[in-house]
Amino acid sequence: MKNVSTFTVGAAQYARFRPTYPASLFTLLASLAPARELAWDCATGTGQAAVALANHFDQVVGTDVSTEQIQGASRHEKITYSVSAAERSTLATGSVDLLSVAQAVHWFDLDGFYAEARRVLKPRGVIALWAYDYFLVEPAFDAVLRETLLDPIVPFWSPANHLIFAGYRTISFPFAEIETPAFAIETTWSLDELCGYLCTWSAVKRYIVERGMDPVAAARDRIGAAWGNAEARRNIRMPLHVRVGKKD
Repeated sequence: MKNVSTFTVGAAQYARFRPTYPASLFTLLASLAPARELAWDCATGTGQAAVALANHFDQVVGTDVSTEQIQGASRHEKITYSVSAAERSTLATGSVDLLSVAQAVHWFDLDGFYAEARRVLKPRGVIALWAYDYFLVEPAFDAVLRETLLDPIVPFWSPANHLIFAGYRTISFPFAEIETPAFAIETTWSLDELCGYLCTWSAVKRYIVERGMDPVAAARDRIGAAWGNAEARRNIRMPLHVRVGKKD
């Protein structure tokens, strides 16, 4: 797994500000799995996807390379968390019905991860990868956000992030692919929640390290003026890039 240090800080921020995923996505994935005995949520972070999977599977294993993320993960009686790399789990061969990776596969050694996926998945087991990149509020606000923050941080996104921007369509995916409906995260945020979420971005963290200033704080006045009442909750939409396949 690459750039581990990016995720060894900020577990509390991730748990508080990272969005949850649509319930319809998990319903679909569960319906495709050969059974509902075990799901592996790889690179689980603070467990947003793992908790949702627990509504559909008897057991869920959530793993992450970051000890801090695992320590901050949401607890559930069906979920067992552990620290391990995506490419080297301790799961039994042929034991997993569904393997999910939310917002993380672009950091992996794909060859190593796919070999591990093939090892642990049951015959006809399902693998699902998904991620989001930017979000939409409304055109006038989106234009201000792009000018004040999104454009200035462009040089600080890693090559891995550009795999998300391409909708995961440029990565290899050696499984029998299944077409899925379009999915999107739909939520509401206050201005503080918006800025809290922006501060979890890896490009923002790199900007702070390299430039010695917080680009979110620098942009906040103009973002706030475009937002309006800071306490007002505005609708947010984040389209998901999803790839789903089955082990041959």
